[in-house]
Amino acid sequence: MPDGFSAGDTAFVLVSAALVMVMTPGLAFFYGGMVRAKSTLNMLAMSFLSLGIVSVLWVLYGYSLSFGPDAGAGLIGNLDFLGMQGIGLDDLAGTIPVTAFSAFQLMFAIITPALISGAIADRAKFTAWGLFVALWVTVVYFPVAHWVFFFDGGNGGWLGDRNGVIDFAGGTAVHINAGVAGLALCLVLGRRIGFRKDPMRPHSLPLVMLGSGLLWFGWFGFNAGSALAANGVAAMALINTQVATGAALIGWLIYEKLRHGAFTTLGAASGAVAGLVAITPACGSVSPLGAVAIGLVAGAVCAAAISLKYRFGFDDSLDVVGVHAVGGAIGSLLVGLFATGTVGQTAKGLFYGGGFEQLGKQAMGVAVVAAYSFVLSWLLAKAIDRTIGFRVAEEVEVAGIDQAEHAESAYDFSALGSGLGRSSVAAAPTPATAVPAAATVAAAAKSTEKTEVDAR
Repeated sequence: MPDGFSAGDTAFVLVSAALVMVMTPGLAFFYGGMVRAKSTLNMLAMSFLSLGIVSVLWVLYGYSLSFGPDAGAGLIGNLDFLGMQGIGLDDLAGTIPVTAFSAFQLMFAIITPALISGAIADRAKFTAWGLFVALWVTVVYFPVAHWVFFFDGGNGGWLGDRNGVIDFAGGTAVHINAGVAGLALCLVLGRRIGFRKDPMRPHSLPLVMLGSGLLWFGWFGFNAGSALAANGVAAMALINTQVATGAALIGWLIYEKLRHGAFTTLGAASGAVAGLVAITPACGSVSPLGAVAIGLVAGAVCAAAISLKYRFGFDDSLDVVGVHAVGGAIGSLLVGLFATGTVGQTAKGLFYGGGFEQLGKQAMGVAVVAAYSFVLSWLLAKAIDRTIGFRVAEEVEVAGIDQAEHAESAYDFSALGSGLGRSSVAAAPTPATAVPAAATVAAAAKSTEKTEVDAR
């Protein structure tokens, strides 16, 4: 191997890439548990489809557009690495092979569109979703990744390298990008049938907790791995990730208790994710005390933000806007207050003598990525809706999207009535057996739950 190569750093980044990959199935479980039973498989499949589509596009041209030599003004990479051509085994990115760096960044590209899917749960055509993922990563994610993550001595991406916006692991490129895109999509698709009228509680809170736990576990690779080396910055990023997430969980639960009178497991899981989101851009530039402050703020503010959909009337099914857009913005902006200048960055925030300069840069990064993502996402979704249609038919949505889109169901309700199980492929329930059993289960559940005014 060439001079400068580090086997330890390479192993660390490869393991981190695997951890980030686990986050997408974790997200699938998290979202899958939050929807009603009749939409479970569709929610899981939307995340898994991102694994397939983005992996292929990344090799074809995604890596080149994101991390190829700048094609001008820091806006997009050139096409030197189409099909991953021209990248040798001995080519290094710092102390690790370029191929290891590419694999790590691929996992970021995969989970970002998967995050969007929660905003349009229960009502999107699977083919339309797949087309959107392919188009969105091409015209939104790959350029934004270049702006934020590509560094080349001042000749790289225009936000991160040229203008000094700090985003250690993706508060803008991943979370604000996905959260604002989710807002655009739920505006184009419209509200679910029964929104604010019918109970739409999570069907499996254990599944939600499992998913959030996998996300928390994988996020150590997401954040610490972004140091691209097994060093002190990676260790600090890991500690900051842990303490901010814990603080956000507490902040969400306190708000929930004061506002709604109970500590819920859904609130605990959501608070943890809000903390993970908020610390992502800041984990390589703040102290652990700063991370605790960021987590507490994010937990409480995101808990309050999810009610905005009721105030403004948009149906963000699984609170992608309230958690990812708002949480990503909080973490990105608070870098301008809590950056110490002694962790992985030299820039200092307002509370450490840096004045308002870094805060202004962070605000610019948040505003630019949010505006770009919203406009392009809305245009893409509108174009798909006008051509092949983005939303399923009303009767499909009412009956359950799993059967119509996947010819499967997550749970065999017919076994409750007849004692006979079926395979998922043969699980197209007959009206004579499955529907009465499902209705019985729904009626029993409805009798034991309070009528919901707020999804939380």
